Amino acid sequence: METIISFVSEVGFPIVVTMYLLYRIETKLDAVITSIQTLPQKLKE
Repeated sequence: METIISFVSEVGFPIVVTMYLLYRIETKLDAVITSIQTLPQKLKE
C-alpha cells in the first residue's frame, strides 16, 4: 500500500503540471488560430 501511495505522489505532480501546461498552450493556440483566420481579411484592406 505504501508503494502505491508513493508512486501516485511521485507521478501525480508531473501529470498535474503537464495538464496545466497543455491547457495554457491550448488557449494560446486558439489565439494563433484566430489571428491566422483573420489575416486574409486584414491583408485585403
